[in-house]
Amino acid sequence: MLKPSNKLFSSPFWGRGFRPFFFSGAIFAIISICAWGAFYAGTGIVPPTFMLNPVAWHAHEMIYGFSMAIVAGFLLTAVANWTGGAPARQIHLATLCFLWWIGRIAMGIDLGLPQWSSIMLELLFIPALAISLALPLFRSWNKRNFIFLSILTILFGCDAWFMLTANMTPLYVALMMILMMVSLIGGRVIPAFTVAALRRQGIKAFQTDQPKMDIAALLSLVLVTITLVFAKDSLVFGVSAAISCVIHAIRMRHYHTLSTFNDPLVWILHAGYAWLVLGLGLFALVGFDVFPINAVVHAMTAGCIGSMVIGMMCRVTLGHTGRALKVDMMTTVSFVTIQAVALMRVFGPMIMPEHSTSWIIYSAALWVACFSVYLFCYSGFLFAPRPDGQEA
Repeated sequence: MLKPSNKLFSSPFWGRGFRPFFFSGAIFAIISICAWGAFYAGTGIVPPTFMLNPVAWHAHEMIYGFSMAIVAGFLLTAVANWTGGAPARQIHLATLCFLWWIGRIAMGIDLGLPQWSSIMLELLFIPALAISLALPLFRSWNKRNFIFLSILTILFGCDAWFMLTANMTPLYVALMMILMMVSLIGGRVIPAFTVAALRRQGIKAFQTDQPKMDIAALLSLVLVTITLVFAKDSLVFGVSAAISCVIHAIRMRHYHTLSTFNDPLVWILHAGYAWLVLGLGLFALVGFDVFPINAVVHAMTAGCIGSMVIGMMCRVTLGHTGRALKVDMMTTVSFVTIQAVALMRVFGPMIMPEHSTSWIIYSAALWVACFSVYLFCYSGFLFAPRPDGQEA
């Protein structure tokens, strides 16, 4: 029998990492972008500025707030599957979630603390997450996934670098780390999920392993990251991004993309990966001095990360709460809508720069709608026990 002090954490909500972190990430996706859109709409609502300017706050929080919540939920759930060990749950999981929220509060609300205290509160979460992942990975000597510990270490270093200097370069590096995870995880799950879905439809499809291309894709992103730091405005950056774009596009040729359009849970992941390819192509044009980087970076954020995140959130929520991998019309519309968000945010200001503010407001509104759909359709699953009676 659970002790009375633990009853609060015996809820299924604290049974797996994806439950509280997907819920928190969706809430934060709505709150933060509402503030951002309201700021551009001239409502007088201004994103927190006691430590950073609004643009820096927005960029930081979309990586270290929103994206890291989903990364944490996915990795905490996946590591238990990779290692066969017990997942972080109950008080352990609640503590991690608390540390993430403390960071959001420290970055969003002036608590009257010295600035160094707010910085320390922000920096608590990633080390705690890394330790929670490292213990089962090292215990099982799951070497294949040690790379995620390295990526988290770099993310922590970039967070500290940014918080101490307010230089935007570490945020670009942090973005590249998230994209490396997208490339790495996408290369594993997209082909597997696609083939499984096609076979359920009676279509003979086979997964083609591409270990050399997978390594080349990851190394190409490392090269893009290095040139982004040291040669962002040069042809070297453009060439490295073009090479990575080609590698990722070639890698996609065995993903059966054209056969996925009748399964929203599959095609949304392909769409996210396609935005990665397009984003790298646009990065190449930045190096060739066609566009400034701030004009195209949302292909990676709203397009690639937005699509992959909403797709994985829905898929993991359904699969790991014991429900069928089928989505309703509202979810499908939200998947289409996230594509509109990215298209409007990236290409709207390019085509009609005089209406840039309107494009930002409209894309923000649609983003909020997408994650509101997730909360409306899936929150109940996150709090409820599995219908098959298995452990939450």
